[in-house]
Amino acid sequence: MSAKLKISGLRASVGGTEILRGIDLEVGAGEVHAVMGPNGSGKSTLAHVLSGRPGYKVLGGSVTLDGKELLDLPAWQRAQAGLFCTLQYPLEVPGVQVIDVLAEARRAAGGDPEAVAQEARTEAGRIGLDERFLLRAMNVEFSGGERKRNETMQLAVLKPRFAVLDELDSGLDVDALRVIARRVEAATTESNLGVLAITHYARLLTELKPDVVHVLLQGRIVRTGGPDLANELESTGYAEYRDSGVQSSG
Repeated sequence: MSAKLKISGLRASVGGTEILRGIDLEVGAGEVHAVMGPNGSGKSTLAHVLSGRPGYKVLGGSVTLDGKELLDLPAWQRAQAGLFCTLQYPLEVPGVQVIDVLAEARRAAGGDPEAVAQEARTEAGRIGLDERFLLRAMNVEFSGGERKRNETMQLAVLKPRFAVLDELDSGLDVDALRVIARRVEAATTESNLGVLAITHYARLLTELKPDVVHVLLQGRIVRTGGPDLANELESTGYAEYRDSGVQSSG
């Protein structure tokens, strides 16, 4: 049976305000699902809740990876279960080298940490990240593009089962976006990675080809469709969906 990341009836709040009001979607292994919506629709809240970031209160629903409930687990155990989450603004970790983070993650997963260095160099070269960054403190004095390349390199080395990409295209120029998106796209076939890509713009999806596109507004999925839906949204915007509460496969 194919691996699945399943979100059912997910409700969550932050600061006492309910943001997610019942999210339902399911991502299979090797699939790319895109969640699109305007600012304030709940996209980043969805990413934060899935990753287990503190400060967000789950009010109801479930998130399972192959039937295993993730909402009961701390962030590190979600990662060990196979969930990888990139951040819109990756955090700095002073004093901790990138390569050491990867080695410890591999060790925690029961793998061989000695193989990580060569894999990281290979993947860094594949996406145009200078190998010197592997020996630098995590994201310290990295540019926005370097941070996104760094996260993509980590994803490729660690080979998670599912990746939640929060605004992966934020701060990237066209060339960097193309390289990163193509590497993630390749992972969907090389390691059967399932992807939930959360984005405001369709430009990411010209390279990272979605199988399914979801429209998120006011904390709800108001429409679900195929790849052409992303282009439609780029042309027409979200106005026609703002008062809609009906999911559609059209």
